[in-house]
Amino acid sequence: TSSYKDFPSPPLMLRKKIKTRTLTLDAVDLQWAIILQIFMLIWYSPVEHLTVRNLTFRGPLEELTEYAFLPLLSSVEQLIFLDGSMKALTLEHVRNKVYYFNQEILYRQFSEMDIANLTIADAYMPHMLCPNRTSSFQYINFSHNALTDELFQNCGTLMDLKLLILQKNKFESLRKVSFMTSRMQSLKYLDMSSNLLRHDGAGVQCQWAESLTELDLSSNQLVDAVFECLPVNVKKLSLQNNQISNVPRGVAELKSLEELNLASNRLADLPGCSGFTSLQFLNIEMNLILAPSADFFQSCPRVRELQAGHNPFKCSCELQAFIRLERRSGGKLFGWP
Repeated sequence: TSSYKDFPSPPLMLRKKIKTRTLTLDAVDLQWAIILQIFMLIWYSPVEHLTVRNLTFRGPLEELTEYAFLPLLSSVEQLIFLDGSMKALTLEHVRNKVYYFNQEILYRQFSEMDIANLTIADAYMPHMLCPNRTSSFQYINFSHNALTDELFQNCGTLMDLKLLILQKNKFESLRKVSFMTSRMQSLKYLDMSSNLLRHDGAGVQCQWAESLTELDLSSNQLVDAVFECLPVNVKKLSLQNNQISNVPRGVAELKSLEELNLASNRLADLPGCSGFTSLQFLNIEMNLILAPSADFFQSCPRVRELQAGHNPFKCSCELQAFIRLERRSGGKLFGWP
């Protein structure tokens, strides 16, 4: 087995011969130091998009002490402050077989990278550090990890971040998630689906980024109180597969909301639009609706599409009246009996 000591730094002529702009590596199983040296080679090259899938970091432990890494990591740290061609780095399905190495040293290298797009997915990653300086990140995908509510708290250096994907992690507090975004001045899209999010309400204040217009909170543990903690300028909101039984009136004033997904909840009736005056698309599939209220179309005159399949509709005068009103309204209804 080769050691990182046997893996020399690539000559300048070799780096100049590399013409590839997009590079994908699969099934990489090497020592930490060799992987870092390969990364240094790629950073100096014209490669703009690097994807590594099924990546495994290994020992042997006796050679991979923290002190042995410091000189190499120092070189990497100097490298990431230099202007390079790299624009996007994607690491997927990462496994770490070196258990006695201080991983925060590596997290610091990732957080300080001068690139626009960073993806670290399915890596069992429990934490990531806030960049020390204003970051160039515009897109971050940390899906399918072990991240918690402490991520990016009081972090004011992600001012250019526009898209943040944190699905399939271990977030629990919707309030803390809102504060995480509060200093992200450019954030447009946030995916927090498939976490453990709750919000109990009781006057708890939330503080979202004012720029946030699209929010995915599907597949969490949210109840009716979620409507007390939503970004005021959101246009597209998914609350699919939660535990919502009612949309409380007079709580949320989401005047910009155009698309609302409430599928797979516990709703017994259609929500009104008193707080959603711009609503155009509503999905209430797979709820508990027997007969929707006929005053829906008066409350929601702008709704153009209503999806309501897989509800236990019961034939009644109310349901027939609703269907007649729908035909006169000109909207599109899907999944009706």
